[in-house]
Amino acid sequence: MSKNITILGSTGSIGRQSLEVIAACGMEAVALTANSNVALLEEQARRFRPRLAVLADERAAADLRVRLADTGVRVLGGMDGLLEAAALPAADTVIASMVGMVGLRPTLAAIREGKRIALANKETLVCAGTLVLEEARDYGAQILPVDSEHSALFQCLEGNRDRGEVKRLILTCSGGPFYGKGREELRQVTREDALRHPNWSMGAKITVDSATLMNKGLEVIEAMHLYQMPVEKISVVIHRESIIHSLVEYCDNAVLAQLGAPDMRLPIQYALTWPRRVPGGPARELDLWHCGPLTFGTPDLDTFRCLALALEAARTGGTAGAVLNGANEAAVERFLRGEIGFLDIPEQVARAMDRVKAVQDPTLQDVLEADRAARACVRSAP
Repeated sequence: MSKNITILGSTGSIGRQSLEVIAACGMEAVALTANSNVALLEEQARRFRPRLAVLADERAAADLRVRLADTGVRVLGGMDGLLEAAALPAADTVIASMVGMVGLRPTLAAIREGKRIALANKETLVCAGTLVLEEARDYGAQILPVDSEHSALFQCLEGNRDRGEVKRLILTCSGGPFYGKGREELRQVTREDALRHPNWSMGAKITVDSATLMNKGLEVIEAMHLYQMPVEKISVVIHRESIIHSLVEYCDNAVLAQLGAPDMRLPIQYALTWPRRVPGGPARELDLWHCGPLTFGTPDLDTFRCLALALEAARTGGTAGAVLNGANEAAVERFLRGEIGFLDIPEQVARAMDRVKAVQDPTLQDVLEADRAARACVRSAP
């Protein structure tokens, strides 16, 4: 069970909810990091009094240093600061909740210190899953999932004696705000439309990924690494209500599911308290008598092409995941700035996957280069 915690990305949705769990469970936040949100990180630092606060943006860090001068909280900036926070000796657990590829190096730094990693950063395993898991084995670091779907799979697999008994992992997917729409309808959707998720409150990037179904594709690749399963043994089912968070089907056709209210504080808490379950956390109870019918459907891979592209990258392996992710991050940035349309996101990802060749058995440098090349390909597109 975790006691002293570093949060990489404390001002984001997962980071803020993690602080609620830490407060409710009597844990200590020893280091907090963010990108550039000076005001919120100052507020968090004054409340939780970590030993270290870090902003990736150096100018924002200089501002924070002045603001926190009366607190005794040490303030650092840039990637060096993030790496120091990730490896802080006082922390036994690191919540990796930074959004995007930027979270890879700090997560590796925490792994190399043998810490428990509460992993909410999909990109770490999507881009460098084999490398990351090898390092975790070498340094004795635990990786516990924070994503609701992967936490559900983890819980459904806990009693499994033999992974060969697993027939299939089934990831549930809300379908996002555009479920049931055709391609012609999606040509007209706006940034604001894409940011209206029906069930979850998340940051802008992951909300757009949920609308394109890229988020589910990234989770498929992540599940391959976390649970050592081939892509052929992983399925996606549309479940609009987000009550069943994922399922495991066994060889005798029994299916185990994990249910809960759509509240990220539950999987966050379990990652921090495992192998125990602790009462009194902030997560909402599930009211089965009033949650309504539970429905299931098949994802439309022709309309939501991002999921199909992710499955293609999963089958290719090597740096294909890094190309997929880097291109997607760059395309979503362009969409959020109003430079491209919603349906241009998968088109630009496909373009990068066609042009940037996947490298098998990659080094970390190969992964970083694949990411760079994919982003450059998208940024140079019309």
